[in-house]
This record gives sequence, C-alpha cells and structure tokens, in this order.
Amino acid sequence: MSRAEKLAGGIDNFVDAAGRITAWSSFALALVMGGNVLLRYGFNTGSVWSQELEWHLMSPICLFGMSYALRHGEHVRVDVLFASYSQRNKYLVEFISALLSMVISLIIIKLSWAYVLQSWNIGEGTANPGGISGRYLLKALIPIGFALLFAQSLAQAIQYFLAWRGRTDAV
Repeated sequence: MSRAEKLAGGIDNFVDAAGRITAWSSFALALVMGGNVLLRYGFNTGSVWSQELEWHLMSPICLFGMSYALRHGEHVRVDVLFASYSQRNKYLVEFISALLSMVISLIIIKLSWAYVLQSWNIGEGTANPGGISGRYLLKALIPIGFALLFAQSLAQAIQYFLAWRGRTDAV
C-alpha cells in the first residue's frame, strides 16, 4: 500500500467519524424540532433559544454531511449518462469530478475566510433576545466543512486515479 493510499484511507476514516457526528446532530435536530412543535401547538409557547438551536444543529449536518455523502457515493450525479460509460471511463469521470470538487472547495474556503474572520473579530452573536450567542463559531464551520470536502475529494482523486491506472482494488 502506497503513501497515497494510506492518506486516502486515513481521510476516509476521518470523514466517517465526521459522518457519525452528523448522524447524532441529525438525531438531536429531530428531537429539538419535535420539542418545538410540542411546545408551540401543545402548550402555546415557544423558545427563541430552541428555535435557533435548530439551525445551529443544521450547520454541521450540512457542512460535514456533504463529505460523508461524497465518501459513500450518495451525492448527485447524472446516472443516465454515467451508466453507459465503460468502467475505466467511469473512473476517469470520478477522478476529474474529484479534482473539480477540490477547486470549488478551495474557492469557497478562500471566499469565506474574510467573512468568518470578521464575524470572529466582532464576536458576532444573535440579534434575538434569548437566542444563542457565538454565531461566529457556526460561521467558522464553513471553511472547516469545505476543508473536509477538499480532503475527501483528494482521497477520491487518489483512489479513482489508481483505479483508472488499473488498480481497481483502490476503490
């Protein structure tokens, strides 16, 4: 096993761990949303804090979940075209797609950096009384989530390149 394959395997394991965090966040989100519905319609009351908690949980679900979805092939692709390709051409398309995903991830990281730093420097919080402070922590998940997507795309680029070159055990 080459260093590149070990790197790809390590990234895959890390993304799987992030996926477990995402799964638990999804479970917590379902509980919070159910509680909010029960409070609103059962007791005619609500909580700004718990409503804001919904999107505080949704952020890591989306930003970490996209890497997990990519890792397990649950992302969107045009299967109508893809199905007719030879296995070797499928590996090539996956490799090129991984490279494009890496470029897009880097662009988003670069563009979000100033936004996150500004939020962090002012200690941005909520404008709602009784809401959750520390909104800058959530915004910091943007470059982290896309760095994770970059890493998973790198792992897949390695795996699909090796498969394209004949190492089909790499995927």
